[in-house]
Amino acid sequence: MKKHYTTLLLFSFFHIVGTWSQEVQIFTVEDFDLKGKVKSCLVTTDYGKELFEFDREGVLTKTVTQYNDTDQDITYYKYNDNGELLEKRMESYKGNVLDESTSMANFYEIDTVPNRKVVEKIISYDKQFLEQQQYHYDDEGKLVKIISSNGEGVDETTFEYSQVKNEYTVSTFTNGILQKSVRTSTKKGPNGTKEVVLTKEYIDGEPNTALEEVFNAEGKLETSEDFLYDIAEKEFVSQQKRFYYYTDGKLSRMVKKTVNTESTDKYIFQFDNHTPSNWVKQIITPDNTYTTRTIEYYEEETPEEEPNN
Repeated sequence: MKKHYTTLLLFSFFHIVGTWSQEVQIFTVEDFDLKGKVKSCLVTTDYGKELFEFDREGVLTKTVTQYNDTDQDITYYKYNDNGELLEKRMESYKGNVLDESTSMANFYEIDTVPNRKVVEKIISYDKQFLEQQQYHYDDEGKLVKIISSNGEGVDETTFEYSQVKNEYTVSTFTNGILQKSVRTSTKKGPNGTKEVVLTKEYIDGEPNTALEEVFNAEGKLETSEDFLYDIAEKEFVSQQKRFYYYTDGKLSRMVKKTVNTESTDKYIFQFDNHTPSNWVKQIITPDNTYTTRTIEYYEEETPEEEPNN
């Protein structure tokens, strides 16, 4: 499983999962490089703080993004008994006062007959309708269309799926114009099968940028490369390539290369004493940027002893 970790996150619950479908993403402790029965994780960097809270099953239930002493965003997540997202509320506080105009609630209605359809309604706290999105799926469960409507009109996003041998491609069109393509392929190597994900972004149907990522058999990112489309040469040209190296399963250094430059970032981790352990401090040299994590765990549940007969 590929994981991408970041702090000060803005979550979008609808995302491409693998190659074939787009579903409501339910975030868990594993998505934040956490192990064990984590109750909360407070992430502190040199540019802000963010708190993540989880239930006992490890599902994300709340985030708090703290910009300064008086400004913060708090997001709550509510699920149904099947673990599907029903409601997401984002409350924005400025000067310790709730800003109803920028605070909003997302409500999800799920229909499975005849095919799955999810309706998302976004309403501000001051009762203004912001947007509605309808997510339509085919009989195989793949997302095929999103209809978005707001005060500016209606847009239709469609998804096309194709497979050629071991290459799987999802192409995204907005009102018939190509916006994005994601091609996932596999290749065998001496250390197992690797996955290659090539994402191309388009502007008005014309190629603009691309990102190629290569993951090893354990799902860890090995390389990532940025490309920019050269209109004169009619091809994507590499801008920067990054190489990732791991020690005991943790990122230890990243080498960045361009045509004319090369630099290396080294990663240093400190771990807590919990079992299983999690890192609580990350330092990146030579810039000496840091990230610390304060982690609270649920107490281990002890099974009740049966009374003696």
